[in-house]
Amino acid sequence: MALGPAGRVEELPLPDITERYSAIGPEAENIRLDEAIARAFHQIEKMRGRLVGLPEEGREEIASLLMVYERMLGPSRLVRQVRDRIAEQGLCAEAAVSEVAQELASQVVRMAQAVAQENNTQEADANLRLAGEFEEIGRRLVRNLTGISYRAFSSLPPGSVLVAEQLRPADVAMIDPARIAAVVTQGGGGADHTAILLRALDIPAILAVPNLMAQVQEGEMLVVDGHLGTLTLSPSEVELRMAAEAAQREVKEKRAFGRLRRLPAQLQSGEDIELSANLELPAELPMLLRNGAKGIGLLRSEFLFGERDELPDEDGQMEAYRSIVQAMDGRPVTIRVLDWGGEKGRACMRRLGLEEQVADGDNPALGLRGVRLLLRVPEVLETQFSAILRAAEPEKDVAIGPVRILLPMVTSVDEIVEAREIYDRVVRRLRRRGHTLPDPLPPLGIMVETPAAALTVDTLSKQADFMALGTNDLTMYTLAVDRADSMVADRYSPLHPGVLRLIEMTTDAALKARRPISVCGEMASDPRVVALLIGLGLRSFSMNSASLPRVKRLIRTLTLEDCDQLCRQVMLQNEPDAIRDLVRQFAT
Repeated sequence: MALGPAGRVEELPLPDITERYSAIGPEAENIRLDEAIARAFHQIEKMRGRLVGLPEEGREEIASLLMVYERMLGPSRLVRQVRDRIAEQGLCAEAAVSEVAQELASQVVRMAQAVAQENNTQEADANLRLAGEFEEIGRRLVRNLTGISYRAFSSLPPGSVLVAEQLRPADVAMIDPARIAAVVTQGGGGADHTAILLRALDIPAILAVPNLMAQVQEGEMLVVDGHLGTLTLSPSEVELRMAAEAAQREVKEKRAFGRLRRLPAQLQSGEDIELSANLELPAELPMLLRNGAKGIGLLRSEFLFGERDELPDEDGQMEAYRSIVQAMDGRPVTIRVLDWGGEKGRACMRRLGLEEQVADGDNPALGLRGVRLLLRVPEVLETQFSAILRAAEPEKDVAIGPVRILLPMVTSVDEIVEAREIYDRVVRRLRRRGHTLPDPLPPLGIMVETPAAALTVDTLSKQADFMALGTNDLTMYTLAVDRADSMVADRYSPLHPGVLRLIEMTTDAALKARRPISVCGEMASDPRVVALLIGLGLRSFSMNSASLPRVKRLIRTLTLEDCDQLCRQVMLQNEPDAIRDLVRQFAT
């Protein structure tokens, strides 16, 4: 929440390239290109120098993005193709850069559109971010070639709301969060790099506001509500006063959450509750740590598979996992192996060479997905196991942090047995190669996401080292409801008695088998639902990092008897609406 006068920042447009062909020859054009690349490296180094002045939480995201830019400016596909067009087609450097960058971005956008049609929004978002990176480097090189300067943010008065048609990730590195009250843009979206970086810098923002630049005047007072995504132009005195009060409340709440981060997640009756975070992208790490996560309860490894045509190799995966484990500084990290397939799209199947095997499926959610998919392509699972094990290798005989491995969508014992055989084979191969693996080895656990798994945990626990309840899919499969289907979405309820009884049975069976069990679905993001789950016997939860402070705050006000009493009342109910009302009224 923020308020302040609008500070419009408009960018000088790129020039139209009217002369595509060079008048000075390929050799001279390559010299111009080299100079533009050198200038871009210098600009990136200047942005990196500004990281010192940014809040700690945002440094890592911007630094990692700058590394991506530097790779693109090196011996990359983009630069190679630009040089080819200069040499083979006689193009001038700016025309070659513009055309190649746009073509590469368009290819990735088409991939994003294809996977989006398959409901794989995560991979689609990753591809869109990659397209934006191609476009950004293309624009930077064209500006350097033509001498068109960049916009400056330093001229904005302190406390301004930055208003722009588009704000790119590289621009964020030039923003001083102490001077900018908020950011509002006409383009962009909540899943792109710009949004992630602004969140990490704790700058209130609304992106993708239609017709923004035509409506907002320089100096006009604005109220930005980043929670609701609303922008108020020229607010009345009453609206201004209410916004100022809300902003003050938010500042106080953030301060309280900052103090809360250092306090344990403990019931008043003394029981410790483990609160971890789910991680989609490495860029979210600072936010996760800032909100006090005690570990990563679910690292979704799909981000590594979404930004490239080919599957990531072992070394690349190992480096990515290891950087995350090191960043967690001794806190536990649970890595879920690739969870592709089913409703996540046939585009995934094409890349694994399995498209024909799923082409005729009418119910993708019931098809080849999760561990059953990985066992069809064991080489993918072997590579991932090997990368994770290497990422957990001690440094100079000192462990870098506890790592666990999670198998998705397990429904029967034979799937765990087969996966464990692959795991053991990889362990033997790495040891033969001289790798010093952790002792004990990273535990191998399973996601409990179907009624079949929930009802047979006593058997599955003989092969699995730990359990994680995936309540999103468990709800879907138990109720036979796809929440993305508007015709039946109102029937989707994690608080349905059938779902709660399966959770209770799973928890009881895991505890009897002395297997650790946690919840990593959306149920863990609601503080009052967490109180219910504590009453059902659960003590470990993983959620989106933004929910951590509120969950911890409520936990610290409760006793185990409070949670048990809520649980007893809920489990006597037969209707989801009645359960929802009980939970909603709890601890109010």
